[in-house]
Amino acid sequence: MADAKDIIQDTITSNDVVLYMKGTKEMPQCGFSSRVAGVLNYMGVNFADVNVLADEAVRQGIKEFSDWPTIPQLYVKGEFVGGCDIVTEMTLSGELDQLFDDNGIAYNKEAADKIRQANA
Repeated sequence: MADAKDIIQDTITSNDVVLYMKGTKEMPQCGFSSRVAGVLNYMGVNFADVNVLADEAVRQGIKEFSDWPTIPQLYVKGEFVGGCDIVTEMTLSGELDQLFDDNGIAYNKEAADKIRQANA
């Protein structure tokens, strides 16, 4: 499992935003992964996607790495943010915008506002 943890550490260190998900950002393979990837894509966030279905060691390793039992998992600047429910709440409250602002992550503020307006 050390190999998977090394791979995970390298991935989250090498990319500002990483989403561990089932499927890819172009073709998510579960509803929760689709929701988070959809938010990031809609907001124009440049993010690395890691398909946990392609590598069982990474699929199990990410759960141990974060001490979080479910997929998807979002990382920003090497820090674990959360899964689908947390990312959804942060998007609707504006906390995700603030996290991106604080970390110098480019995103479309108008798109983020449209998500909130649509869910008000």
